[in-house]
Parts: sequence; C-alpha cells; structure tokens
Amino acid sequence: MSVQIPLRTRPVSVGHWRAFEAVARHLNFRAAAEELSLTQSAVSRQIQSLEDEVGVPLFLRHTRAVELTGAGAQLLQVVSASLSRIDSAVRLVRRTAGRKTVAISTWASFASMWLISRMEAFQSEHPEIDIRIDATDAVVDLETTDVDLALRYAVPGAPWNTQAQRLFGEQLTVVASPWLLKSTPSIQKPKDLLNFTLIEAGDTHRTQNLEWLSWQRWFEAQKLQTFEPKRWLYFNYAHQIVQAALTGQGIALARMPLVADSLASGDLVEVLPQARLDSPMAYWLLAAPRSAQRPEIKAFCAWLQAQAKTTRQAIGEVPDPDLSDDLDGSN
Repeated sequence: MSVQIPLRTRPVSVGHWRAFEAVARHLNFRAAAEELSLTQSAVSRQIQSLEDEVGVPLFLRHTRAVELTGAGAQLLQVVSASLSRIDSAVRLVRRTAGRKTVAISTWASFASMWLISRMEAFQSEHPEIDIRIDATDAVVDLETTDVDLALRYAVPGAPWNTQAQRLFGEQLTVVASPWLLKSTPSIQKPKDLLNFTLIEAGDTHRTQNLEWLSWQRWFEAQKLQTFEPKRWLYFNYAHQIVQAALTGQGIALARMPLVADSLASGDLVEVLPQARLDSPMAYWLLAAPRSAQRPEIKAFCAWLQAQAKTTRQAIGEVPDPDLSDDLDGSN
C-alpha cells in the first residue's frame, strides 16, 4: 500500500529563486556561485531548501553535469520572467530617484534620420529631463524592460497596435543628389532610371513587409515588369541607403518621412514626384503601461506628436477619417 505525501500549500520563500535561476541558466553550481558571489555549498543548500519547499526535485545531479527536471524547466519560465520584471522595476526606481529620464527604444535608421535631429528642441524646452535612446532592431518587451517608450515600424493590425498611437504613414519616392542629376542625362520617365546605379536594402526580399520597399514593386507599379539597371548597390539599413544617395553613389527609393528634411533643404531631389508609391507601413508610438502617467513621459509624447504632425504636413499626408486612431494624439 503506497503512502501519499500531502502537497504543501504554503507560499514558497522567494529567497532562493535567484540561485535557482542562476544554476538553471549555467547548469553548473560553481558558475552560479561565482556569479552570485557565494560559495558553491551555499548555493547547493539554497537549491536543496527550495526543492524541499516545492516538494519535487528541480535538478538532476550527474557526476559532471546538472540537468533540469521537467518541474524545474516549468518553473524556470516563470521565474526568469519574474526576476527580469523585478530587476527592471528596481532600475526604474533607482533611475527616477534622481533626475527625470525618458528611455526610448527604436531602430537605428529612424533614430539617426528622424529622431536625433529633432531632439535639441525637446532638450531646450525640458533641460531637466534626460533622454536615453536604445537603437536596436529587436522588438523590446515593454513589460519586462526598463524602456518607457517604443517607436515602431509596422503595418496596422499588429497585436500591440491597439495600445499604440500612430505617428504617420509612408510613401516611397525616388531621390538622388542634385549634383548627380546635373552630371547625367535628365530623367523624364521611370525607364530612364535604368541608366543609373540603383540603391536598395539587401534584405528587402527576405524580410516580411520590407518587400514594399523594393525597386521591383516600384517598377511593377510603373508598368515595367522587367528591368535591369546599370548597377546595383545594396545596404542593410535605410540611413545607409540615403547616405549613399546623398553622396551621389546612385538613386534610392526612399521613405518619405525619413527624407522629408533632406528634400526640404535641397540635399536630395525628388526625381519623379508624380510616381510616389503608397506603402502600408506606418510609424507608431507605444508607451510602457507603468510609465505612461509620469509627467516627463507625457511631455515627451506630446512633443513627439507635435513633431509627427509637422512631418505629416511635410509629406502631404491627409488624416484618414476611417482610421480608428487619432493622428494628432488628441481625443
């Protein structure tokens, strides 16, 4: 006759979870102990105590290796996320204890081509607020990181769109440096572009949604199904593409919101303005729930929406009354 061990119902002490997470991540007691600045025996005792509390083994101890049990693997998913949130909250508390700070996540091209050039105006208005920009192509989790705002580039309908504010949409247009155009035959129609080097993103055809940015789609819209330019020039990022166009290395198919300033200053010329191509992509502002009500976050969002309105006017974007979001950020 088997004896059933009654399940424990009391809450588990939280003191040993960090030791558990470190051992599970390294699968090595010694490495975990070094990371935590503890002795190996201290970490071992913490894990044993935790297993006693939980009531099942969390690790399989082999002669030269450690392995998570099924229960350990199940707990690790929750523990890792929980510790990350705790660490993020601690960083936030430490940061806001002194100067006010706004932490922004966006991708490198948008930061360099649109955001940074406008930042001086905000800093002049709000010298008491520090700004931190993390430029990365990875989509950060606003629930678990210490990022306050995310600026994203996506089609409408993404899961997070319901919580985001739309900044502006996008058209694609053909641009070149004015001195390149002066030294070459004039461009009167789309087919004339085939006499030039065309600049394009190298991963356009391998990345979801970015196919909208391809020359192939633009030429198809101009009723040219087959085309072969004088030369191709490929780059990984939008700001590299525009920089190459600025220096006269070829002709680029650029995103209007990102080159509006260069067109206004005359550093770039819109070659075939009548052949702009609509894109389904849009630019979005998303605030972390824990940060949205802080005064400095509200101030930055209001400033950002004012800048976005200026960009919409520059690119000739007319608010669509069918859109559920409010383009001006007001209710």
